[in-house]
Amino acid sequence: MKPVIVVHGGAGRIFKEQEKGCCSGVVRAALQGYGILKQGGTALDAVEEAVRSMEDDPHFNAGCGSVLNEKGEVEMDAIIMDGKNLASGAVSAVKHVANPIKLARLVMEKTKHMLLTDHGAHLFAQAMGVPEIPEEKLITERSRERWKKNLEPDSNPEEFQKDLGTVGAVAIDSEGNVACATSTGGLSNKLIGRVGDTACIGSGGYADNYSGATSTTGHGESIMKVVLARLILYHMEQDVADDWMWTVMVQE
Repeated sequence: MKPVIVVHGGAGRIFKEQEKGCCSGVVRAALQGYGILKQGGTALDAVEEAVRSMEDDPHFNAGCGSVLNEKGEVEMDAIIMDGKNLASGAVSAVKHVANPIKLARLVMEKTKHMLLTDHGAHLFAQAMGVPEIPEEKLITERSRERWKKNLEPDSNPEEFQKDLGTVGAVAIDSEGNVACATSTGGLSNKLIGRVGDTACIGSGGYADNYSGATSTTGHGESIMKVVLARLILYHMEQDVADDWMWTVMVQE
């Protein structure tokens, strides 16, 4: 099977001054992920690498470009899922980690759990030898300025969410296995401890070899209401079922 990877840098508008950097970042992530697939690597490795690339790019609301919560802190969420066996790992409200997607992969492979959050995720990261980095390295001047503006009495926080978006990737490898990965810094000036759709299996992402892989981006609370990632694949499954039934009818 011909391997394919698709990446996204998040929903919302891209301001002119950010356009070149965002486009370059998405292309770079896609090429890095595809490089793994081209060499016979797994879809799981490819989506992790693509998302890791965007987490390291300050143009995106993930990793080192994450927005700040109401206290001016970085809290990040991420999920990764293997469509071959429905294995999944996720983290939420994590701090001091450069690449939450790598931590999510460790949750999937090194624990019996699917989601670790906040302090528990921090302790797990330490146990796994994940380097702890100063929060300042995750905060960009752009994120700090947005946070400050949202604190002003006449500010409109909704306006400052329009250029933000979760990053993600889906892929299929030469063996026909699919995978998804999603990572985000969440909403600007969110309440401490707020967890959106990204870390929730079936909302922020879902992968199943039977139907496909999805990585979502947009308003987390709205996505969670309908479990959007799984809902999309449900409708894809109906099309597959309809096609199969039509094939049987034609053959008969």
